[in-house]
Amino acid sequence: MKSGAQILIEGLKEQGVDVIFGYPGGVVLPIYDELYDADIRHILVRHEQAAIHAADGYARASGKVGVCLATSGPGACNLVTGLATAYMDSIPVVALTGQVPTSLLGNDAFQESDITGITMPVTKHNFLVQDVKDLKRIIREAFYIAGTGRKGPVLIDIPKDVSTTRIPDEDGPDQQIRLRGYKPTYHGHGKQIQKALDLIGTAKRPIIYAGGGVIASDASKELVEFAERTCIPITTTLMGLGCIPAAHPLNLGMLGMHGTEYANYAITEADLLFSIGVRFDDRVTGNLATFAPHAKIIHIDIDPAEIGKNKTVDVPIVGDAKNVLTDMLQKIPGGCPHPEWSEKVQTWKRSHPLRFKEDGKLKPQYVIRKLAEILGTRGVIASEVGQNQMWTAQYYQFSRPRQWISSGGLGTMGFGFPAAMGAQMACPDEPVVVIAGDGSFQMNIQELGTIAQYNIPVKIVILNNRFLGMVRQWQELFYEHRYSYTELPEVQFAKIAQAYGIGAETVTAPNEVEPALKRALDHKGPYLLDIRVEREENVFPMVPAGAAISEMIVGHHTEHEEE
Repeated sequence: MKSGAQILIEGLKEQGVDVIFGYPGGVVLPIYDELYDADIRHILVRHEQAAIHAADGYARASGKVGVCLATSGPGACNLVTGLATAYMDSIPVVALTGQVPTSLLGNDAFQESDITGITMPVTKHNFLVQDVKDLKRIIREAFYIAGTGRKGPVLIDIPKDVSTTRIPDEDGPDQQIRLRGYKPTYHGHGKQIQKALDLIGTAKRPIIYAGGGVIASDASKELVEFAERTCIPITTTLMGLGCIPAAHPLNLGMLGMHGTEYANYAITEADLLFSIGVRFDDRVTGNLATFAPHAKIIHIDIDPAEIGKNKTVDVPIVGDAKNVLTDMLQKIPGGCPHPEWSEKVQTWKRSHPLRFKEDGKLKPQYVIRKLAEILGTRGVIASEVGQNQMWTAQYYQFSRPRQWISSGGLGTMGFGFPAAMGAQMACPDEPVVVIAGDGSFQMNIQELGTIAQYNIPVKIVILNNRFLGMVRQWQELFYEHRYSYTELPEVQFAKIAQAYGIGAETVTAPNEVEPALKRALDHKGPYLLDIRVEREENVFPMVPAGAAISEMIVGHHTEHEEE
């Protein structure tokens, strides 16, 4: 005979789970009792939101499904922001929650919440287990749903009596998953692929627009090979950074509101937009009517709901990016049929590089550039959200997929630090650095206790300007410098870290940056750098949402130069 808790642990092992991030509570005690003797590592976080973010970071860094565990009521509710974060970025996570006994469901019992109802809009699927006989099947289905098709978070809500009820030790049905109505399309339609190839063959000014779907499908190698065979430059979304090495001559960096000038120029003049694993979101497109105004559009995505949702396309292809690109590579001829366009794009790159004013002050861009120089191709970089995120996206030279971990779609402050913990568990032999703002860092600062307890060697780089920087920047540009509730008091972060037993120091001058970064990276355990950067430094390019791409660059570039 086996209890539901035993069946759960065995099901997790069957799925290859090696680490769970969680926080115990009353109704999950049967599960925690089984974890006590299990050969699955459990990381005790200090807040459930950190558990889901850590599971998310683990998934992004490893490509595997991340797992977290929380108790009922407030514990489960504290996962909601993290589930929404994973949902927006298509990250495979399975969240396990405890629930009151089935006899009390709907009675407003102590610490009861309808977590399946609450999370329905922000999960790919969720389950309320009401019979222990269903538990093994549900575990298998949850991991299958989370990790296939367009990936995403799945929640399993387990009442306490389901955890404690014992049933005969039987494996039941075979492990083959059969879900009615759930059949992701992995291979593109041959005729649509040929139409796309025909458009590519006749285009004079083509550009590839690549997103997080390329990384999710492990299609970076095929993407770069396709670009090299056709001489088509690649621009990426925030989530697509790393799918082509930053140093590659065909890489135009990130596009959109905070993208490179040359990527946005290329999008505006392109006659063909080859879009792969992207959503045409507002931070990329600005005004949809004027985004890529001269371009025919090919769109590859595994989720048919994304194709045509925001922008009408000429050739839709539903399928996995890796498979579709592989099919295209078998048919595409080599050569560079548009040399004038290639030279024009390279001229833009030479004429409009990313730059910042180096005036002897401690600039955040300088810190990130130095970190990139020191690490080279090593390491995993996580970020918080805001200016720190955009500076990292612009100035860090990402060389491979899954090197960059950040909340894109939801833009969740407090994500980066716990996500870095998860990434470090996924990549124990890699240096993992989280770049944070002082505002974002304080949202999950309590996780200093977690990295101290388990000696998780995450390196924390706080770009401390004592502002909610991105909001302050908008107030400067559009609200006449009226800094309404965006200034933060000074915090001695190094002293806080040291109180947890974590190595830390404060950096106040440019010549201190490189040696401090090297000390942090050489340190065997966790380490925190509180870097006091120029307080009112801004992220450029920076434009109001809804502007045309051409207006984004010309208007604000001019304003920046006048400053």
